Amino acid sequence: MAYMTEEEADALDEELTRITPKVDFSRPDIFLKQRELISLLKPTAADYIMTRALATHKTPVQIIGELVEQQIAVMA
Repeated sequence: MAYMTEEEADALDEELTRITPKVDFSRPDIFLKQRELISLLKPTAADYIMTRALATHKTPVQIIGELVEQQIAVMA
């Protein structure tokens, strides 16, 4: 893994402090999409997915994808 030098880190810090990130409010919010997806599940399934997502620092969509891939592998 490549690390930044002190000078690179300082330059990045100054750049991010100087500019304001632009947010495109016309795009659908990814968190809203995840919340909608989770709301379609049974409460126990939603709790399980959210608990795993928080514990593994992944998104709920990533957890669901992993679960689906595991089931496909079992059935293959």
